[in-house]
Amino acid sequence: MTVYFVGAGPGDPELLTLKAQRIIGACPVCLYAGSLVPPEVVACAPEGARVMDTAAMTLDDTHAEILAAHARGQDVARVHSGDPSLYGAIAEQIRRLRSDGIDYQIIPGVPAYAAAAAALGQELTVPEVAQSIILTRVSMKSTSMPDGETLENFARTGATLAIHLGVRNLREISRVLTPYYGADCPVVVAYRVGWPDQMFIRGTLSDIQAKVRSQKITRTALTLVGPVLGEVRDFRDSALYDPQIPHVLRPKVAAIE
Repeated sequence: MTVYFVGAGPGDPELLTLKAQRIIGACPVCLYAGSLVPPEVVACAPEGARVMDTAAMTLDDTHAEILAAHARGQDVARVHSGDPSLYGAIAEQIRRLRSDGIDYQIIPGVPAYAAAAAALGQELTVPEVAQSIILTRVSMKSTSMPDGETLENFARTGATLAIHLGVRNLREISRVLTPYYGADCPVVVAYRVGWPDQMFIRGTLSDIQAKVRSQKITRTALTLVGPVLGEVRDFRDSALYDPQIPHVLRPKVAAIE
């Protein structure tokens, strides 16, 4: 018996990987985080499967279901939004599985920042504009951040920020980031990426809070901050395809006539 931590992606069933779809379709028990994973994602579960929304369940509750499945010799698809390795709360589940000697595997999924970039139609790593992305979150009511992992410290790098769980704290986010990025730095708040009602709100550090408030968005949103999110046109081409820059698969420099 194996517990499969399956990355469901941001919400669009078509963004499931083939392996994720196969695993969900084969497991007689499916536990999915219904607050972030739509039922359509787990609709491929086999007929007669025990499919449960875990949104209102505790860690003890979900582990009890896993122990019961283990006793029956049934595999479990434990379906999480995005990619399970990022804010998936799987570490504490894995700790219990290891303690009970239960096998597990992790099936990666499409993270929200990647799906948001695709929906926005842009690259997040543009030459000489942005080459780094920091995935982080803010504390508020969730677990406190480790020492040193602060927005201020990350802002000093000037990298593009993908901030989870922060849409209700945009005032503080703007206050901290403005001295480093400038008040006119582009911001995109991506709401329920991959769901039928997805929404993208564009603004700057100076006005994004008011724009988001007008849409009454208070949860299930990712905040992206950085110059690369603006109308970037004046940048050099990547060296990857430059005929004057050889590499191992193109060792010869093209002749210039």
